[in-house]
Amino acid sequence: MIRLAVIMCLFASPSFALRCQNDTFEGIPFSRCEVTLGQDDIRLFIKDDTDVMFGYFATLRKYLGAQNLNLLFAMNAGMYLPDQSPAGHYVEEGRVMRQVITRAGPGNFGLLPNGVLCITKNRADVFETQAFLQRSLNCRFATQSGPMLVINGALHPKFLTTSKSKFIRNGVGTSLDGQRAFFVISNAPLTLHMFGRYFKDHLNLKSALYLDGNISRLYAPAINRRDFGRKLGPIIGVVGPVEQN
Repeated sequence: MIRLAVIMCLFASPSFALRCQNDTFEGIPFSRCEVTLGQDDIRLFIKDDTDVMFGYFATLRKYLGAQNLNLLFAMNAGMYLPDQSPAGHYVEEGRVMRQVITRAGPGNFGLLPNGVLCITKNRADVFETQAFLQRSLNCRFATQSGPMLVINGALHPKFLTTSKSKFIRNGVGTSLDGQRAFFVISNAPLTLHMFGRYFKDHLNLKSALYLDGNISRLYAPAINRRDFGRKLGPIIGVVGPVEQN
């Protein structure tokens, strides 16, 4: 039996629909934040105005605070190279910082098919990489990672139920209408197969993308979650104005 969230927070302001909660699926604990496009200001971040990598949620919070903005939620947003630059396609405020990578390769990123999270003005979608290229979309924000977890309602064909590879993992899935994006982190090590099933069978999503494992981090003060640790590359987050007392 699936247990409902033990902790849930709904931002009361009508400007935001962001909802973060803890959850359990088949005995494994998860945390997730649900973002609603058109209501939540969702953005990707990697460098500040002086071209310095943010690396940490705390650094990003300080940067936003100087603009009278508050970081409401954040998560690492895709795999990155040793210099913290994106491993795959990356777009920030319409500026392409790295082109789409189509070739297979080592590691999870190269376990094709991989995919792209594309955020436009009014929607967010996870696309398999080749499908993304065929659409010629103008993304305001985009990040490429891999592998895909769920493709057209089916698990990635290379996931094995017998896999022994278990890590803390995070990923994102989107609704068919593009109005909701679900950012999920496991709170216990699990296989890619099991992680994919959380999106497919528990959230009933047709499309989901793996963001990373082991270094996965979540910032969600609504559920008292402020992860620290290794430097991050791309960060995705929801921002809002600083509340005035």
